[in-house]
Amino acid sequence: MTSFDFGYTDGDVDTNRSGGESLSDMIDRRYSRRDALRGGASAAAMAVFGGAVLSACGEDKMGGSDPRPTISVGQSSQTTSGSRVTLTATATDNGSIAATSFSQVSGPAVTLSSTTGLTTSFIAPGVATTTPIVIRFSATDDKGGTTTADTTINIEPAALTFSAVAKNKNDVVTVPAGYTVSVLYRCGDPISASTPAYKNDGTDTGFSTRAGDNHDALHWFGLAASGNTRDETNSTRGLLVMNHEYIFQTYLHPNGPTSVNGARPESEALKEIEAHGVSVVEVSQAANGAWSYNQSGALNRRITPNTPTAFSGPVRGSSLLFTAYSPTGVAGRGTINNCANGYTPWGTSLTCEENWAGYFRRPTSADNARRSAKEVTALARYGVTSSSGNYGWATVVASDSTNTTFRRWDAQATGASATADFRNEPNQYGWVLEMDPYDPSTTPRKRTALGRMNHEGCWPGAFVAGRKPAWYMGDDARNEYLYKFVSATAWSASDAGATDRLAMGDKYLDSGTLYVAKFAADGTGTWLPLVFGQNGLTASNATYAFADQADVLTHCRLAADIVGATKMDRPEWTAVNPVTGEMYLTLTNNSQRTSANTDAANPRSYQDAPNFSYANHNGHILRLRESGDTTEATAFRWDIYAFGAGSDLNAQNINLSNLDASNDFSSPDGLWFGRATNASGQGNPLLWIQTDDGAFTDQTNNQMLAAIPGTVGDGAMRTVTNFNAAGASTTTTTIVGKTPGASLKRFLVGPVQCEVTGVDSTPDGRTLFVNIQHPGEDGSISNITSNWPASQQTGSAPGNRPRSATVVIQRTDGGIVGL
Repeated sequence: MTSFDFGYTDGDVDTNRSGGESLSDMIDRRYSRRDALRGGASAAAMAVFGGAVLSACGEDKMGGSDPRPTISVGQSSQTTSGSRVTLTATATDNGSIAATSFSQVSGPAVTLSSTTGLTTSFIAPGVATTTPIVIRFSATDDKGGTTTADTTINIEPAALTFSAVAKNKNDVVTVPAGYTVSVLYRCGDPISASTPAYKNDGTDTGFSTRAGDNHDALHWFGLAASGNTRDETNSTRGLLVMNHEYIFQTYLHPNGPTSVNGARPESEALKEIEAHGVSVVEVSQAANGAWSYNQSGALNRRITPNTPTAFSGPVRGSSLLFTAYSPTGVAGRGTINNCANGYTPWGTSLTCEENWAGYFRRPTSADNARRSAKEVTALARYGVTSSSGNYGWATVVASDSTNTTFRRWDAQATGASATADFRNEPNQYGWVLEMDPYDPSTTPRKRTALGRMNHEGCWPGAFVAGRKPAWYMGDDARNEYLYKFVSATAWSASDAGATDRLAMGDKYLDSGTLYVAKFAADGTGTWLPLVFGQNGLTASNATYAFADQADVLTHCRLAADIVGATKMDRPEWTAVNPVTGEMYLTLTNNSQRTSANTDAANPRSYQDAPNFSYANHNGHILRLRESGDTTEATAFRWDIYAFGAGSDLNAQNINLSNLDASNDFSSPDGLWFGRATNASGQGNPLLWIQTDDGAFTDQTNNQMLAAIPGTVGDGAMRTVTNFNAAGASTTTTTIVGKTPGASLKRFLVGPVQCEVTGVDSTPDGRTLFVNIQHPGEDGSISNITSNWPASQQTGSAPGNRPRSATVVIQRTDGGIVGL
């Protein structure tokens, strides 16, 4: 025992010399100099400058020992946006620790996994510059003494921390080390309790309650933890809404498609029709992190080409939509060839009808004579010229003579008027369809103000209160255009929570201005309005005599031709940077781009062996920034973010982005930025790029890349020399963005002969959903070329027919996918 020598003081009559604690000792302990250390600036300084342990041991003012907690919360550290930060503290005491806690002191708000105990973690938020976050650990002993210590974590801007996946031709989905991939939702999977499991031998029926074929664009719509209430913040339970673009006939039937005397069997055709369209399916994450879909989900739904739809906007009721099914032009049936997508902030999904024209039978040798010259011009411009239709559905002789399910695919003018046949049925397709995933009782609506084309996506720009919102749309065909629709109604943030969601679509999507883009060689551009009575869009136009605005919107390709829009290299998906508002556009490729018709926005024509034609084989990604950073702008600046090319191609005129083996790609298609609700869509947002390629498949299966792009204007002007087959050269000047370098990496390679398409994440960014389309597309029943997804676990699964499917990708450390 330590002895103490106390001198006499006035009033000290006697002294209790036992070891018990006096009142004055208690007061001294409670307010000693060390309490300032525990709760004040000194504690913070020790943590920041390397003090791993903050100790309450030492002498008190009376020379005694201090029993209060000794704690550690680690040294200051550094990490990047999107990474998981784990803090482990220690706390010891001569007595016992009564309570411990973590709290945030400063920096961008984060969610701590635990505020009690000795361990906590959080996801580093998205930042544009290095930003400190200070976390405080506190421990209280059984006598009420509290010690605190702070640690600082410096958050660096987002970086691609994963190792690039090597190019490969394996029959699995390959992801980087530190990631897992699992299969969630496959073609044919049942989405009702009464639908049997999928046998995958060609005998399955009932696709109106099964996952459709060829999964494409998808979007996550959050659900509350229980019930069917919308909760856009929930990351563990929600609805996946996805497109089913087309079908793989070979594997849908026991021995491929058949016909009898040139007529398709009714049962086969019905299966094929129902395998198109859209899925709405409930998915959820278990406590162990695994994902599954709910076969009996109350909101599960299929929208097929047979589902009733309604028309809205300027074309509703137009004679251009009159058919035997809808004599007044206000109703329709279904949606088809749904490729890319979009969304609205009021909680609806936008699906886009792409290559619809080829589904219709219209032999021109017979039908042109029945049509007016104006009709022939319009039908030819949209490609409604097939003599049989893609799958021969018009040849079906229905068992019920009143059933027009199959007859409507015959677009010939055979009746006395448009209400007696289906000559106008092609005009019912090529639109953007809005649907409410939270209410299966609602009828999807085709929003005609957004125009009719090979719609490839309909992605919104920024929603700013008091400003008219806009949606950006590509028209996926060679030498087609980029469009923008600007609503006539300024955005009101309160409408995001509306419960009558399709009424919000009426408000914002049924009235506005459709524009088409014209690109200038100096890096500027103009949005040209497609409005009846303006810029030659009149009844007296010699090329096509427009009758009214409904005619302009139904035939907006012709309108864009007339106003002088810039022909692009297959404009496909659009995506908008959630921080800068810049719009990105994939230009997949163009077999018709020659050295004679290159321009600044489409500047390359070249050979890419083994294809010796001259064309833009590998595509590129263009971006634009609206003047004044407003969706209402009618002018913009542009450049080219990245050029697709093999790393072995000429860097002077072809591989203009200086791609290497870690990031070379070809034919960009799918495009998506991380959500603004997590680090992948904050600071410097993450861009996902997916490919649909044939020119690069001699080196690798199709792929998905992650990028952290810069901004419009971060590069320089570049002169490209192009050649033709005769060896003659021409030059084109373009604007090339900053070389991507390590800010572009290959993240995923798909299975054999697939397309990688469709991507979204949960709001927290910790789960990524990706669609794999048409694996084994070059195979047949006798020569199955892919066994995916059955092959995903073992790498080989002989005998299994391939199926399109949705996969789930997660980081093993629980961080943001891609960062």
